[in-house]
Amino acid sequence: MPRTLSLRCRKVLSHAVLPDCPHGPGEDAGMDLYAAEDIRLQPGLWKAVRTGIAIQLPSGYEGQIRPRSGLASKHGVTLLNAPGTIDPGYRGEIRVLLVNLGPLPYQVSAGDRIAQLVVAQYASVRWLEVESLDASSRDAGGFGSTGR
Repeated sequence: MPRTLSLRCRKVLSHAVLPDCPHGPGEDAGMDLYAAEDIRLQPGLWKAVRTGIAIQLPSGYEGQIRPRSGLASKHGVTLLNAPGTIDPGYRGEIRVLLVNLGPLPYQVSAGDRIAQLVVAQYASVRWLEVESLDASSRDAGGFGSTGR
């Protein structure tokens, strides 16, 4: 079973729904995030949708905002910046940048599941400038270097 973190979460709006795992802790990597407002999202447009919550992540952890596969496959609604990143020092309200790539307007209602939140560890980096890098079997091959 994965490690369990206890995270502080504050409701910015009283009717906000806290993130949850529909199948329970240890079964879902992503926690559902819920809309805290009603919006109508026209085709080709995007909007930062309020969740009504703020969280406190420990140092060394980030929050990744990811799309919901059902919204994408059924309605063409996804995230404009996927994954979005919540840094551990951010204490403001989480907003989800939804975009409607589908052909029809999409109605978001308060209480709808609109994204997933994955909490992940990350490494801090200290760059060391060098004259050369160690060789590898791939070297500089990229963007189609392995064929179709």
